[in-house]
Amino acid sequence: MIGFFLDTMRQAGEREAIVFRGQSTSYRDLSQKTDEALAWLRQQEIPAGAVVSFDGDYSPAAIALFFALAANRAIAVPLSSDSHQHFQEFRDIAMSEYDVSIVNEGYVLTRTGRHADHPLYDQLRQHQSPGLVLFSSGLTGRSKAIVQNLDKLMAKFHTPRKALRMLIFLQLDHIGGVNSLLYTCANQGTLIVADGRTPEQVCAAIERFQVELLPTSPTFLNLLILSRADERFALSSLKLMTYGTEPMQASTLKKLNAIFPHCQLQQTYGLSELGILRSKWMKVGGKEFHTKIVNGTLWIKSDSAMLGYINAPSPFDAEGYLDTGDLVEQDGDWIRILGRQSEIINVGGAKVYPAEVESHLLEMDNIEDVVIFGETHPITGKIVIAKVKLSQPEPLKEFKKRMLAFCRDRMPSYKVPGKVLLTDQATHNERFKRLRR
Repeated sequence: MIGFFLDTMRQAGEREAIVFRGQSTSYRDLSQKTDEALAWLRQQEIPAGAVVSFDGDYSPAAIALFFALAANRAIAVPLSSDSHQHFQEFRDIAMSEYDVSIVNEGYVLTRTGRHADHPLYDQLRQHQSPGLVLFSSGLTGRSKAIVQNLDKLMAKFHTPRKALRMLIFLQLDHIGGVNSLLYTCANQGTLIVADGRTPEQVCAAIERFQVELLPTSPTFLNLLILSRADERFALSSLKLMTYGTEPMQASTLKKLNAIFPHCQLQQTYGLSELGILRSKWMKVGGKEFHTKIVNGTLWIKSDSAMLGYINAPSPFDAEGYLDTGDLVEQDGDWIRILGRQSEIINVGGAKVYPAEVESHLLEMDNIEDVVIFGETHPITGKIVIAKVKLSQPEPLKEFKKRMLAFCRDRMPSYKVPGKVLLTDQATHNERFKRLRR
């Protein structure tokens, strides 16, 4: 499958492939860098099937190394700067045999002396397939190491789609980031790397480089709305914004439609274990993904599903379906994601979906962001907790009084937060996903 990408890049010639730190790299240059990276791997005598970690995010050297590792049938472990504090932990879990640091667009190699011996790696080696190791966000415990067959991930992109100028948002150690990279290169599009991921930096890149597609998260889009950066930059080039990783609040979606009437908004759904699906409402079945609903929870079987976890038991059932942990609503052949089962708050037998409460509260004045989660209660089992980040300082007592008045006619009493925590800390992680604790 890597041959398709290498051929596509060579055929693209002088088309713009990457904009990194304001500098443009053509597909011809990227193809040459990939050839040089592959020659370097072979010069270093890194064999097929070797487990190789590397950092460097989306620099041309990092992208070239990613494709070179696939061409060398290695098992790649990409590490992003966002997770720098976990580099050693991730390398230990993945049992990396070679660690590559990218310095000034050059490669610095460390041989770890480890032997990566695991049945999932053996599967890849036996089939002579390149591999990919990604890590879960670890919000509820130690990160799980997810092993993918990179051939299967790449196979999804053989069907031609539109070439777009895409701002890369999710990092290369995230399934959404890998998806964005592969989509762009398969269709000879352009990957735009912003100087950072604040609303100002993202909007500046959209204006300067005429970005057409922004894949991101609801949390970031809410921050974008609050920043009002859309008023300071020309964003008319945007044609499509996709969002995933967490439920979208209806109030945020309504504001986005008002601010970007010219732009299509599309929800994606995916897990590192399964890959990325498209659309807010999804039809049950399909060529690549098969779904079933068990007790209101979505199970998915995917052609591009992971092989398994390095450090956890297999989550697949006997038919190859994975329990996503997401509760869904079904309408005929169509389903809608309601939220993670683990995040649902059971208040006296009634279910509270955090995203629904967040959506209402985000319509209040002076709220920058809010995270809803549950806390044990001796009478009702759980109560609803709101962790609120205010735009301007406000006494807790006054805010609670104003919140209760606001909620009175908007939601039943059991959904109204029984406890409020004010915070000046970030309410999301480095992947711009809400921290519901």
